[in-house]
Amino acid sequence: MRTTARLLAGLAAVGMLAACAPGQVEGQGAAAGPSAVQSVDPAQFAGKTLNYVYFTDGPDAEATAQLISKFEEKYKVKVNLETLPYKDLVTSVQARLSGGNAPDVVRLTGLTDFRDDLLDLRSYLGQDYAKEFLPGPAVGATGQDGKMLAVPSDLTLNGPFVNVDMFKKAGVSLPDPEKPWTWKEMIDAATKVQKATGSQYAFAMDKSGHRLSTILNEYGTALVANGKSALDTEKAKQALTPLIDMMRDNRMPRDFWLGSGSRYSGANEIFLAQDAPVYLSGNWQVGQFAKNAKFEWAAAPNPCADKCGGFPGGKYMAALQKSKNPALAAEFIRFMNTTENQATFIKAGGFLPTRKDLSEKGVAYPARQADMDVFLKDLARTPELGYAANSDPAFTGSATELVNAVSDVVGGKKDLSTAVSDLQKKTQSLVQELH
Repeated sequence: MRTTARLLAGLAAVGMLAACAPGQVEGQGAAAGPSAVQSVDPAQFAGKTLNYVYFTDGPDAEATAQLISKFEEKYKVKVNLETLPYKDLVTSVQARLSGGNAPDVVRLTGLTDFRDDLLDLRSYLGQDYAKEFLPGPAVGATGQDGKMLAVPSDLTLNGPFVNVDMFKKAGVSLPDPEKPWTWKEMIDAATKVQKATGSQYAFAMDKSGHRLSTILNEYGTALVANGKSALDTEKAKQALTPLIDMMRDNRMPRDFWLGSGSRYSGANEIFLAQDAPVYLSGNWQVGQFAKNAKFEWAAAPNPCADKCGGFPGGKYMAALQKSKNPALAAEFIRFMNTTENQATFIKAGGFLPTRKDLSEKGVAYPARQADMDVFLKDLARTPELGYAANSDPAFTGSATELVNAVSDVVGGKKDLSTAVSDLQKKTQSLVQELH
């Protein structure tokens, strides 16, 4: 617990990534906000129904159901939990909004698709509620004029895993979480293990613009940030070159990367099959590997280039303005993210905390504490640029274009310089379109 607290303590000092703090109107003092906070008697919730549209990462589903039961019992209400495949969530909620049948609360990975449809939670939870959360994760939940459009309910961080058994068999030293390896050191180590063990590949990573952004971040650049195109083309070429080189000589699975268009594809099965000793994914894999891996494995620190650390992600809970029960929706979000309840949720899901108080006192995970601590250490090293990039409305589209750019180079359609130059132009167009 103390270790976790020390590791996360620095997060409270994450820089001000927006023009003003969450819940604060730009150019005004902390007291600025909604004209009035709605006064609600919780007893009035009794007998009402709330609709929560949700997607699950897996182990969090049971914890969510348990917390909902507690909420139902406390307020004498009914919560209809509708769990959708992640790929269907946005289109389903958009259809309901158009059809006048909006859900009350929805779990999201970003607010871009619904920013104009979301309830300002300050209207019910107060101006100071946003201060309960770390400023980095809160950036993506903050709208114009300091509106609190959602609550950051959990935090994730991209990072690598290593097959400890394969490293030991090859006689290659494992990385030190206190002194992260460089990209060259990681690739050299993975290549030595591949040669010594005869594995099919040296390195695998999810086919994802989010995962690729980890590498951009470590090389000191990003696709977009703070409403601007932020891509440094020279740094981007340096960042992407090692991946392209590995796919060209089969140290990284080329066909896997080219096989699904621009769609996300996870490489976890490649790692579980022991076809690669190093796998770049994120902390959400810890629970799955604890159950399914038939070998000794461990989380490893992200490799350093210009910077260290990973690339942040996470989920949000948001209420819709067209909710039939906005006060109940806001209270449900607050309840699910109290100190006790968020701790229950993130422990079950293997997530990282977003609440300041949890970060200060630490989180004791039920298993694999050492691996979670690796991610927590990397979280403290993660550049502030990553939070601004991940929460930018143009990030999702730009991340897809990043995947396409790498595919174009690996598939022989473009050279790297042309692909990166074209990527920069496309990200600029997306920024102009969405801001």
